[in-house]
Amino acid sequence: MTANSELSVQVVDDEIIVTLPGSHYSVTYYKSAKSPQLLARFISDRDDPRVAMKLSEFLALAWRLANDKARELGWGWVV
Repeated sequence: MTANSELSVQVVDDEIIVTLPGSHYSVTYYKSAKSPQLLARFISDRDDPRVAMKLSEFLALAWRLANDKARELGWGWVV
């Protein structure tokens, strides 16, 4: 299993929520008409000692997956 397959990606209205099950890692991305890219909120702010993945690794993967999902949904303005 790869790190990408461990992350959960959910779409709720105009938000993309990425989590790592079994950890406190979570970030919510949303689209704004005023921005050419996804914006993040509700961002985990510390490493979770229960998992091997560091927060920085999670956030890098989450950003990639959220952007892929946005393109898949036809949010074409996402860079």
